[in-house]
Amino acid sequence: MPLAVLRRGANIGSTLQRRGMRGAARLSHLATERTVILQIGPESSILVRAAAATILVLHISGGAVGLVSGTVALIARKGGRLHRIAGHAFFVSMLTMSAIGAVVSPFLDKTLDPLVGVFTFYLVATAWATVRRKPQTIGRFEIAAFLLAVGVVVSNAVFGVQAAASKSGEIGGYPPAAYAFLGSLVTLAAALDLRMILRGGVSGASRIARHLWRMCLALGIAAASFFLGQQQLFPAALRGSLLFLPEIAVLGLLFFWLVRVRFARGFGTRATASGDRALRS
Repeated sequence: MPLAVLRRGANIGSTLQRRGMRGAARLSHLATERTVILQIGPESSILVRAAAATILVLHISGGAVGLVSGTVALIARKGGRLHRIAGHAFFVSMLTMSAIGAVVSPFLDKTLDPLVGVFTFYLVATAWATVRRKPQTIGRFEIAAFLLAVGVVVSNAVFGVQAAASKSGEIGGYPPAAYAFLGSLVTLAAALDLRMILRGGVSGASRIARHLWRMCLALGIAAASFFLGQQQLFPAALRGSLLFLPEIAVLGLLFFWLVRVRFARGFGTRATASGDRALRS
């Protein structure tokens, strides 16, 4: 059975068989949006139906929980009980959502979407590891995360060049600028990873700032994926510029907390102490 992908109203399907898969699953990519709906044919087994339903529920629920818990963690008192609970929920839900997205996206002949999923997974994992790891220490995880980020940078560069050289001016549905934008973000993250590794770790206000900006950027990606990537779910009057407001709000709160951690007298020390007590529990 074909893996049908509808983009801009045209069927540009591929087949599940060429990826070594069986069954009658079909993926429909709605025309003017990047919404993916997993559709299972009537001849599919109960196991295939259950697996597809589980994947869909986990991805959607993970994104929903991530948006809510991430917002709560962002506005809650840092190191407090509410922040800790929301942070745990954000960590689990975002890893679930991004992992599923990274694995499923290649079956849609996408090239940027899997990289966004991997980058989001990386951001959440490294942000969490920052507060779990003792100050001024590193391990194999930090080195592996850095190498993963470098791999994403290289992949972005390759796809960006291919998009620029293609007749359509894009590859996987995205122009070179999209790959350049994502690549710049991942390059920054990788450079900061390398700096931390060479210094043997991070501590104090820098440690809290590293945790904050990575969690916030992951939340911003989730918000953009929902509000900008799923605009068909909103009334026509809200589509367009109004749906940029959540992303702007996340960035605003990110800068607020970074400034407060970095420059507010004594805040970095207090946040570090409370983070060691609460976030590592």
